[in-house]
Amino acid sequence: MQIKPIAQFKNVKKKIGKKMIIDDISFDVNAGEIFGFLGPNGAGKTTAIRMLFGLVSITEGEILINGFSIKNDYEKAIASVGGIVENPEMYRYLTGYKNLVHSARMYGNITKARIDEVVALVGLDQRIKDKVKTYSLGMCQRLGLAQALLHKPTLIVLDEPTNGLDPAGIHEFRVHLRMLAEKENIAIMVSSHQLSEMELMCDRIGIIQNGKLIDIQTVNDFLAKDKAVRVTFTVDDVTKAKVSFNKMFKEQETIDKEDKISITIDSNQIPDIISAFECEGIRISGIDKQSKTLEEKFFDLTGGSGIA
Repeated sequence: MQIKPIAQFKNVKKKIGKKMIIDDISFDVNAGEIFGFLGPNGAGKTTAIRMLFGLVSITEGEILINGFSIKNDYEKAIASVGGIVENPEMYRYLTGYKNLVHSARMYGNITKARIDEVVALVGLDQRIKDKVKTYSLGMCQRLGLAQALLHKPTLIVLDEPTNGLDPAGIHEFRVHLRMLAEKENIAIMVSSHQLSEMELMCDRIGIIQNGKLIDIQTVNDFLAKDKAVRVTFTVDDVTKAKVSFNKMFKEQETIDKEDKISITIDSNQIPDIISAFECEGIRISGIDKQSKTLEEKFFDLTGGSGIA
């Protein structure tokens, strides 16, 4: 399937006084994908998103949405964008449906059929006639998503969309985003500090630090970038296992507790350890292998900086 870029950052720079806030970043957000945008505190992530919405001017470069420039053709560019910034603002004394009707009036060309369509898309059919004050936070997020979808955008930008949601609400919201990306072919750009959720939610991630885009690739490639894994062996003799490890990995730290011993190694070395244990009469009753998480990889890249 041909990749279709919806949002394009092209050599974008933002300078305030003498300070370069955004330093020559370039990337695309494609139709049908969820793109995660991550960055430590002060990295420039929020500034980049504000430039996309036209809320902050661009010093150099350009941002295109469906080929239209935010700088030079703002109305056509922004017409294809929907968004949620943290918790969407709603009239809590109105029903969910009345809130959508109110939002639809601002566009002027939204039909009742379209409102019903987006309600079904976000799974609020059973509660849309209830007042928003009776909604859970997760339902409010879904109503906000429906609001953002009313005018059939090709790009949705979500800033911290799972803030305050419980695990069930986060899972539910993630499922709806995945459905929108795949079935509606919408490009979705998500900024979040919840790295474990980004790992589950996104197709690609871009990491920005000190205004520079330092890495961008698929989540799978990002996680598979190195083969280092933490392996825990359950054995019948931890002392003998530790001696065996010291012979094979003189510089490598091991962690042992009761009948388990752990070590971080290249995953290709696991068969060698099993063979060495067998030769030394060490019985293995369990092996648990854990690759680095997205969070660990993020800290490797950014030097442990906090996340914006």
